Amino acid sequence: MNQYLQTRTIFTKQIHSRVSENLGMAVVIPAFDEPFLLLSLMSLKKCDLPTCDVEVIVIINDSEKTSPKIKSQNFETYKLAKEWAEKNSKPRLKFHILYFPDLNPKFAGVGFARKIGMDEACWRFGKLRNRNGLILCFDADSKCELNYFVAIENHFKNHPKSPACSINFEHPTHGADFDEETYKAVIDYELHLRYFVEAQRWAGFPFAFQTIGSSMAVRVHEYQKQGGMNRRQAGEDFYFLQKFIELGKFTECNETTVIPSPRPSHRVPFGTGKAVGDIINSNGVYETYAPESFKDLKMFFEKVDGLFQIDKTEIEDLLKSLPESISSYLQSISFEDRVIEIQGNVSNQKAFSNRLFRWFNAFKLMKFVHYSRENFYKNVTIGKASTWIFEERGWDIQNSNLEFLKAIRQKQKKTSGQ
Repeated sequence: MNQYLQTRTIFTKQIHSRVSENLGMAVVIPAFDEPFLLLSLMSLKKCDLPTCDVEVIVIINDSEKTSPKIKSQNFETYKLAKEWAEKNSKPRLKFHILYFPDLNPKFAGVGFARKIGMDEACWRFGKLRNRNGLILCFDADSKCELNYFVAIENHFKNHPKSPACSINFEHPTHGADFDEETYKAVIDYELHLRYFVEAQRWAGFPFAFQTIGSSMAVRVHEYQKQGGMNRRQAGEDFYFLQKFIELGKFTECNETTVIPSPRPSHRVPFGTGKAVGDIINSNGVYETYAPESFKDLKMFFEKVDGLFQIDKTEIEDLLKSLPESISSYLQSISFEDRVIEIQGNVSNQKAFSNRLFRWFNAFKLMKFVHYSRENFYKNVTIGKASTWIFEERGWDIQNSNLEFLKAIRQKQKKTSGQ
């Protein structure tokens, strides 16, 4: 048993069945109040199998404070899923359904459920001493393309140094499952997610990647090396993936697609479900960060390489030359002191830039765009923001948010860092 399993897991192993010697992938699915879990399991069952064997680990969970109605739904889901798993598990694709009721409400939530499942995958791979097994994160209301397993296996084979990856995702934009308002709302929200990443890349930020919980994968030994999944009740995916993005060698798997649900939900304080619900409740209007915030960031990022050998007076002069939004924000986070500190711990410009961006990371960038929105630049409609980034990229301007979304999906598949 390795140190991670000894010290960082919450529960001892829960699955006691024999582990296939060919096990190479474990899909972890948290489930809370999910009446249609079986549809997601069926989607995975239909997938073409990779060369390795696959296990799917479902963590149905609730807390001591969960309402009786949801507890009842969870238990019913557990019974149905357990019965389904027993009938549909095959030697090379097995389904394990675990139920964790009455968790401590201080920790209970999607992050904790993902951690339980991902740690369980560690126990399974640990039996084989398989350091390169893959842990895939999925959601209980998502579906996927038939090549999901094969594409992810090939992606990690083709990127042997990649510790983790994000996986392409595309919400459904039409259909009979939801009303027109919901599809329109999720079009705007996904367009916002893609605009936000593209604007960061345009500005020169090296850590601009999507961080969607249903669309990510990690090598088991890298998962353990970085301390495993956090227990956040929302945003667990963002915080989790940043650890791997900042290591370098993080990749994007665009050869397959996860299809998350567009349904409205208020189970977590932010994310797709919350955003879709908010858009519908605000008469279908969605606004995002103003382009000016990224223009100001770009001016700052263009000066990073020149910071390696300048003194404090020159740093003060540089701050005065920057737009007020980014200058005042940098001063609020002790930028001058941090630059001097980093200078004293590196020997060349490249190392300086790498270290500075690990300090001015995705967390600080997010805080900056919020700071900028509150004090300098008001939000703009997603259509206006999309028009701006398409103009900057030299892409053809589209006639609707749906067309913008279709176009940026294809552009990001082709131009993202592989």
